[in-house]
Amino acid sequence: MKIHYLQHVPFEGIAYIGEWAGRNHCPVTGTALYLNEPLPEPSTFDCLIVMGGPMGVADEDRYTWLEPEKRFIHRVITLGKKVIGICLGAQLIAEVLGARVFKNTTKEIGWYEVNRTEAARQSAIRATLPQTFQAFHWHGDTFEIPKGAIHLARSAVCAHQAFLYRERVLGLQFHLESSRDSIEQLLKNGAEELLPEPCIQDAATIRRHYDRIGQSNACMEKILDFIMAIQ
Repeated sequence: MKIHYLQHVPFEGIAYIGEWAGRNHCPVTGTALYLNEPLPEPSTFDCLIVMGGPMGVADEDRYTWLEPEKRFIHRVITLGKKVIGICLGAQLIAEVLGARVFKNTTKEIGWYEVNRTEAARQSAIRATLPQTFQAFHWHGDTFEIPKGAIHLARSAVCAHQAFLYRERVLGLQFHLESSRDSIEQLLKNGAEELLPEPCIQDAATIRRHYDRIGQSNACMEKILDFIMAIQ
């Protein structure tokens, strides 16, 4: 299983996904869009992973690679490839599938509870998501659930946290792939966002819950196992 990932900023890499790929002998390649690296031919990989970033899906004037990236994601989905989008990646997938992406009522930054939906419980992916779990978040935008997709999860302040489209395209608003290092990178590069607001934890609180990383990674592992097993 060959994996290719799209990276939008130098401080948001694939983290635990890289560990999983190494253990499962999956070759990994990546495109650093922030360096204007060229997109690959879809025939060179089996699964596309679209990572997060501080930009929004509509910021095409500022980030000229966004428009071709959207076309590329749409093409990969049309070809029937497996696709996982995380945070901004999930928002990009939602948009190319025709769903609206917009500002949420509040930012959600830190460790917050996520709840599996009843639709998720009845789907094939149910075993990968606990009924209730703590996930790391860093987002201000949200999305509508694309037509034909299954709404998988919600949190108290963000109703649409995850979706599954045609069993092989998964959007996750939260970060199950996070490691200590990847969170530290976000704390360093996004420090100006850590304002005293109800759904934004300070750096000390975020670090105090690093014991939740293992559970998050275990959930990410189940998701990757599920997606990669699809024929």
